[in-house]
Amino acid sequence: MITVEAARDRARTKLGRSMPEWVAEPQMEPVLTIALKPPTERQVLLDQNVSVEWATGWRLLEQKDQVSGIHVEWESRSWSRVGQQRVPVRVHFRAPDDVAQFVGGEAAHRWRRMSDRAQKIRIALDIGTVLRPLLSQRGNRILALSDAAFTQVLGATMWLRDHPQNLMRPRQLPIRGVDSKWFTEHRVLVQSLLNAAGFSEAITVLDAETRIRFRILDPSLRPGGLGDVTAPASEVRGFTVSPSVVFVVENLETLLSLPDFPGAVAIHGSGYAVDLVSHITWVKQARVIYWGDLDSHGFAILSKLRSHLFDVTSVLMDEKTLLDHRDMWVGEPKPHRGRFSKLTLPEETTLARIRDEGDVRLEQERIPWEAALTQLMRSYDHAMEHSSVRDRPREGREA
Repeated sequence: MITVEAARDRARTKLGRSMPEWVAEPQMEPVLTIALKPPTERQVLLDQNVSVEWATGWRLLEQKDQVSGIHVEWESRSWSRVGQQRVPVRVHFRAPDDVAQFVGGEAAHRWRRMSDRAQKIRIALDIGTVLRPLLSQRGNRILALSDAAFTQVLGATMWLRDHPQNLMRPRQLPIRGVDSKWFTEHRVLVQSLLNAAGFSEAITVLDAETRIRFRILDPSLRPGGLGDVTAPASEVRGFTVSPSVVFVVENLETLLSLPDFPGAVAIHGSGYAVDLVSHITWVKQARVIYWGDLDSHGFAILSKLRSHLFDVTSVLMDEKTLLDHRDMWVGEPKPHRGRFSKLTLPEETTLARIRDEGDVRLEQERIPWEAALTQLMRSYDHAMEHSSVRDRPREGREA
């Protein structure tokens, strides 16, 4: 038996899932029907009070909402021991507003808010059939805006539709109240509204290109003595330097602390920005040593780097380093739960230990610098040795 409250829960779920569709398109009647699963004669005999209470609940609802679009359908049951009975079998809702009325509370408030804002978008931008995919993708974002913010987003979208802009930076947009910070926060929604209105090319904003910082650790490789460089990724790719070894480190402090290493360059990996690092030609041609935090994201980044670069060795990301610095552990706020296909068996063992210990984290800067430097030098020596072997001409071939 589906009680009134159980039906209300189902209607609430349906309203949440169907909101973009119901807001965007006129609905055929009824929009929702819920089967009430009336009791059998045997169930009535086992507990007649429960059955009576269930039917009474639906009768009271019908009396209360008799002028609304909520209709309770009844059928007669002829039972040998209970006799003739009328039982509710289905409840029908004529329109989305009726579902919202039945549900009430926050869900009904969200429905009214979405309906109102969808209508304003429809009128302001003359959006018809594409309103549904827009609301499916951006409905939660639209609902989350304050009234003032929604008005401003819609106003900015209308202005950009009527005044197409080309090749501008966010701070150059000549819209009252719209600065670069505002545009960064609302850009995706504004662009989605423009796309839905058929003006996807109304604005082309030039974003600041991601910058990469690296240090040339070999004084002999520094052009004009320049050793600490921060530049757009496209310019770093074209930078003329040919290191044998490249250190990729996750934290900036580590990058700044590294001493000179002949034939080496160090790059600030900056977390998942290693994607950019892996496309630098002179990085691809070198042996890469990666040192990240000992946590799930550190290993995720390592695996990601290896998906682009074949020759990547990790350092200070082993189980012994983890356990030797137990007193330095902190909790990882949002651990990565994925599986990483490019880890070695020892690295997988270390990651498993991190998770078994309760998703702990050992940040690289917490490892005493002298101990860390010793391990870095060993990895560097090993990489240089293998680099020399790799670069050495084979017998029978010209040098």
